[in-house]
Amino acid sequence: MGNCFSTSSVSTAEISPLDLAVKPPLAVVSSPAAAAQTHLPAPRLPIPPPSAKETTATATATSTVTVKLYGPSNSLATSYLRFALLHKKVNLRFVPSEDQKPTIQIGSEKTSGSQEALLRYIEEKFPEPRLMIWKFNLEGFDEATPPIVKAIWLHHRSMTWHVERMLRWSEDLAARGGRRAADPSVGTPKMEIRKFAKSYTQLQELMLEHAQMEERILFPVLESVDRGMCKSASAEHGRELPLMNGIKEYIKSIAVMDSGICSEELFSLASRFKSLQMMCKAHFEEEEKELLPMVEAAEMGKEKQKKLMNQGLEVMRGTHTNVFDFLLQGLTPQEAMQYLDLLINFGDPDLISSFMCQRDIVD
Repeated sequence: MGNCFSTSSVSTAEISPLDLAVKPPLAVVSSPAAAAQTHLPAPRLPIPPPSAKETTATATATSTVTVKLYGPSNSLATSYLRFALLHKKVNLRFVPSEDQKPTIQIGSEKTSGSQEALLRYIEEKFPEPRLMIWKFNLEGFDEATPPIVKAIWLHHRSMTWHVERMLRWSEDLAARGGRRAADPSVGTPKMEIRKFAKSYTQLQELMLEHAQMEERILFPVLESVDRGMCKSASAEHGRELPLMNGIKEYIKSIAVMDSGICSEELFSLASRFKSLQMMCKAHFEEEEKELLPMVEAAEMGKEKQKKLMNQGLEVMRGTHTNVFDFLLQGLTPQEAMQYLDLLINFGDPDLISSFMCQRDIVD
């Protein structure tokens, strides 16, 4: 593969999905240990900005720009545009307004319009990273593909990226033998383990609710047209749960150990994450190859598809309330905006508002 990102200024734990849009995830840095020497704290944004390597050429032009976004704080259009601007290398200020039509101000220039028009405006002003893709760009998918299939595929993308990130992070920890990272912003070894544990808790919540959504919403639909179709996928869910719970308990046990003496345990933790990564990869590939095409083959009407999508979102309410940012962080900017499009276009407005309009405002 080559190590095209060997000069990256972020650690294996903090790489943005945008980095992976060019090369596969494991080609990001030359080694986990080297990555630890260039650790940067995670950005406090709902969606990570481009990596330092990707933004070098555009930072001068955009990093000093302040963009003001005006609109109602409970507006889906305002929230959608805020997420779009958070992907750009700009200083974003949100100004609550009673005007239902969102407005963007750059310097003395003010522009108002529809959500789509303002998204085009944002893309013209700040070309990188690109956000707009006018059709769902998944091989074999088209406008007729049920929205729940697209949502599940994007969940798989996010979970895959996060599992691989946690694997690289655990390998990095093991290579350092539980010793302090070079960058003081990481904190002490115990502080880093607590951050690691928090990240895994978020991943576990996402994975468990995703599995529950499939078991309670998707699988019954498929079983109703062909009994036994989901037997293998259900068995995979059963095999993953003990491994996931075991990892959680193992992280807890490492957290109470003295730093510097838990190298063997850290290597064991990395091995467990490797097993989880391989299991998830095989599981997701099987579902995408065998099950998801069958949802379209079931020939559900548009209303049934929309109902299925909203039922799935209801089951995953916890994910979209507690770890919505985490879910989006595992996607490329284009994929994240596509996911928001799915929510807005097919989700119940009140339900989607509870996910998107209650986020902390960056000021």
